[in-house]
Amino acid sequence: HVEPEVVEALRNAVVAAYPRLSHRYYALKAKWLGLERLQVWDRNAPLALQENRIFGWEEARDLVSRAYAGFHPDLAKLAEPFFTQGWIDAAVKEGKAPGAFAHPTVSDVHPYIMLNYLGKPRDVMTLAHELGHGVHQRLAAEQGELLSATPLTLAETASVFGEMLTFRTMLAEAKDQAARKVLLAGKVEDMINTVVRQIAFYDFECKLHAARREGELTPEDIGALWMSVQAQSLGPVFDYMEGYETFWAYIPHFVHSPFYVYAYAFGDGLVNALYAVYAEGAPGFEDKYFDMLKAGGSKHHKDLLAPFGLDASDPAFWDKGLSMIEGFIDELEAMEG
Repeated sequence: HVEPEVVEALRNAVVAAYPRLSHRYYALKAKWLGLERLQVWDRNAPLALQENRIFGWEEARDLVSRAYAGFHPDLAKLAEPFFTQGWIDAAVKEGKAPGAFAHPTVSDVHPYIMLNYLGKPRDVMTLAHELGHGVHQRLAAEQGELLSATPLTLAETASVFGEMLTFRTMLAEAKDQAARKVLLAGKVEDMINTVVRQIAFYDFECKLHAARREGELTPEDIGALWMSVQAQSLGPVFDYMEGYETFWAYIPHFVHSPFYVYAYAFGDGLVNALYAVYAEGAPGFEDKYFDMLKAGGSKHHKDLLAPFGLDASDPAFWDKGLSMIEGFIDELEAMEG
């Protein structure tokens, strides 16, 4: 559902932003960890100042509902029956599958949400994320059985947007600078993992397939391609242990769903650009947003984004989304001063 030039615009915008995003953030993280150099396993290491705050279920429900209502009362109303009608299975129990998902049934019946809720801040975000899917599925149901499902690139729109609304509420209510720092750092890491990391994966795939066209590749050739892309995306603060050149082999997507990974970055970047328009106070944004969700899979991304004055084939569109991540890193750097 996405043209090659749109994917190319996304790839080019993200690669150009590596120094402004991942390179800057990981330099900060090295400082926080008291290290001169980082190893690849430090990438997602927890920060020492992280507190083990637990959110009770009712507290999480209240937080997400307030965040949704802050955008528009109807958004909170659409989410409400998931809590009151037993449409969520949230408790952790023996034999239950891990993870979380929102599952539509048929278009004339409501969807269900499955979570494993443990009360961590990330679990609150997961609740907000899956509720976004649930609301999206409810709104798109009027398109009927064949058109209510959204293509992968747009399927994450409502979920990531709901997460961003909740994140902003948590940030506004953070009790002090340290709590704010932990929230911001966690969000930046998630965004880097979704945008920078996945585009680096996509870039590796493109380079690998292009090289293979020219002739056979040895394991060393593949490893060298992997290392060059990793070094470019993660930045100069990292050292790479011996054996890391074969780490490409643990990403199943390269084999089982080639050229799929860009879709994660597409979804995140699209929502960040949308959120930036919302934050600028664009008139009528809420109504246009509901129309977008109601469309399900019946419209092309160009038609869905046009009412917001956005165009995914324009690199400036992706820069708009990336500037949100940059803004969070700016804030973290300012805290150091």
